[in-house]
Amino acid sequence: MSKGKKYVDAMARFDRQSLYGAIEAVELVKSLATAKFDETVEMAVRLGVDPRRADQIVRGSLALPAGTGRTLRVAVFASGEAAAEARAAGADVVGSDDLVARIEKEGFLDFDITIATPDLMAQVGRLGRVLGPRGLMPNPKTGTVTTDVGRAVTEFRGGRVEYRTDRTGNVHVPIGKVSFTREQLIDNYRAVVEEISRVKPAASKGRYIRSVTLSSTMGPGVHIDPARVRITDEEMAVSA
Repeated sequence: MSKGKKYVDAMARFDRQSLYGAIEAVELVKSLATAKFDETVEMAVRLGVDPRRADQIVRGSLALPAGTGRTLRVAVFASGEAAAEARAAGADVVGSDDLVARIEKEGFLDFDITIATPDLMAQVGRLGRVLGPRGLMPNPKTGTVTTDVGRAVTEFRGGRVEYRTDRTGNVHVPIGKVSFTREQLIDNYRAVVEEISRVKPAASKGRYIRSVTLSSTMGPGVHIDPARVRITDEEMAVSA
């Protein structure tokens, strides 16, 4: 597939074969973004896990310190007081059996994330074939099955993101927009590294974080030196 002129120009402005320090990679990604819209900065982490084994699946959610720069459309499966709590917190769509039927019969999918109370998961389970492949199925491991729906709605609308290893052992996480300050992107980057490190499966052997690549929506990937994935306070002080 041919690349656009701006993409080719961006690739010529740095050495794609080199490994960079994390701070330098953030700065490069910001400088290489040339689209007319505010591109998302994506972080791809290749892990030393076997995602075919249940005990090596890496999955969860975390709140990014600087947010994502995007407001997610949140659908909540809840009834009674929990439904009222979800609406008060700013959920875009709230329902129980009616919402299940709307998705099942009308194909309604105008949302980015779903949250459900435990008592409604039996009904929501019917939507597995629709929501599952799209990564929209509520799950206790990611904090999207909860009795505290108000807090969950607030957190996901404010910058909480989900992550999960794909079939090849990679985790993809958005860490903000190119319009973010360098410090905001670095804060979000460090939060993701700490979270991924924290949830390392006990069954994972050898090097855990194999590689990290940063890129903007339309820009080339910048590879980070695996030995320099973590950003120390000293590095922050020197680069300030």
